[in-house]
Amino acid sequence: MRVHYETQEERQAHGLEARARVPLDSHAGWAPATDRPDPVAVIEEQNERRDPDLVPVRHGRMMASPFTFYRGAAKIMALDLVDTPAADLRVQLCGDAHLSNFGVYASPERTLVFDVNDFDETLPGPFEYDVKRLAASFMVAAQNNGCSEADARTITKGCVAAYRKAMAEFAAMKTLDVWYAHLDEAHIVEAVNAFYGAAHGGAKADKGAKKSKKKRTDDEDAVASMTQKQVKEAQKRFQKNALKTHARNSGQALSKLGEEVDGRYRIASVPPIVVPARELHTTYGRDPEEIEKAVIAQFRGYRASLRPDLRRLLERFEVVDWARKVVGVGSVGTRAFIVLLQGRDRDDPLFLQIKEATRSVLEGPLPKSAFAQSGERVVHGQRLMQASSDIFLGWSEGVEADRYYYWRQLRDMKGSALVEMLSPAELAMYARMCGWTLARAHARSGDAVAIATYLGESDTFDRAIADFSERYAVQNDQDFADFAKAISSNRIDALPNV
Repeated sequence: MRVHYETQEERQAHGLEARARVPLDSHAGWAPATDRPDPVAVIEEQNERRDPDLVPVRHGRMMASPFTFYRGAAKIMALDLVDTPAADLRVQLCGDAHLSNFGVYASPERTLVFDVNDFDETLPGPFEYDVKRLAASFMVAAQNNGCSEADARTITKGCVAAYRKAMAEFAAMKTLDVWYAHLDEAHIVEAVNAFYGAAHGGAKADKGAKKSKKKRTDDEDAVASMTQKQVKEAQKRFQKNALKTHARNSGQALSKLGEEVDGRYRIASVPPIVVPARELHTTYGRDPEEIEKAVIAQFRGYRASLRPDLRRLLERFEVVDWARKVVGVGSVGTRAFIVLLQGRDRDDPLFLQIKEATRSVLEGPLPKSAFAQSGERVVHGQRLMQASSDIFLGWSEGVEADRYYYWRQLRDMKGSALVEMLSPAELAMYARMCGWTLARAHARSGDAVAIATYLGESDTFDRAIADFSERYAVQNDQDFADFAKAISSNRIDALPNV
């Protein structure tokens, strides 16, 4: 296929044309469609392909709060986004870019990097879809944490502003510099210290002195309102979480998930969250030997999806045990497993995670994926969006027709923010990190120049998306209430606290 190369001026012209067609302020004023589907029915439809014994667990996790409901309601929002304005500037979408789908993990060089870390719904589409999903998640989370209306709006607007400003930076960068851009641990520490130190330290320095002419941003004001003790506690909490994240590896996973029997390790049974292979035949109604053969065939198929050098590396590990393991909120009920492998000896473990890849929630609202195999769709989308991806990322086909999976390491220095514990200032800082990161992910696959030109230098887009987010948070609350009513009326079952 011949590639058409456009000049900088042509790309800028695309952005200006898009703004003329779809004004920035048109993203404000959202209202639900008059024929909007019943949100509970949408969830029920998704449940049809899921393991029936786990569906109540999914409902129980979604029922915890409006924010956890939002996490599980990606399909509902995908249907709502169909009729929203879009400038037709396409990127590789995460598809479910809420704030809990960002976090840290180990790069192949064994350093911590911060990035988008969930790609179950990835698909090419309008960049606004991810921005709206992310921004609304901060609005819902801020409200759920008891933030004031003003703080919630400031946090959300700050996320969008960070995206817009970062896209402008990427538009001015060389192509390879955009591709290599990433947020590693050193950058995160620097950003945390600068965020707390500059605003709060600056506020102290101004005491008894002439006021600075430079106006502080809203999120800097939020930090300045914190006491010195609160700032130190926030920084200490960050450092503690970073240390815990470094310790999350296959050895640590074995201590949490494994048990020793007759001198060998195996995965411990903690139903319904962890159900080992030796017990799964009752769940799926199949002979244990048949299941074992299927797993080995899956493993070989997955291994074939890796690069030759990584296949050689993986051949040094043998499969010791495997189990079904429930993960997340929205994905509960889709098939997810963990596999324990052993390298040199029993003290050389490797845990892999296998997740079922279904059709993206955006397929339907948007054109179908170019990949017939959904696991391959997830893997290629992840590699395109992430600055650094897991070396063991791969895919396989299931034994049953239309069942596809992708594989990755389990707990490879992975960590995410404890959203409910974040103060308004911490949410504001986290929002800026997520906004920058999403822009970097979009700049890798989309036209950063056209998008940056479309967004412009004013805060018009920021305010419009904040307005959308406020309105969508109201709808999310209503959907959550309808969901709770469906549970209380026994229309659907829920198993809380699991």
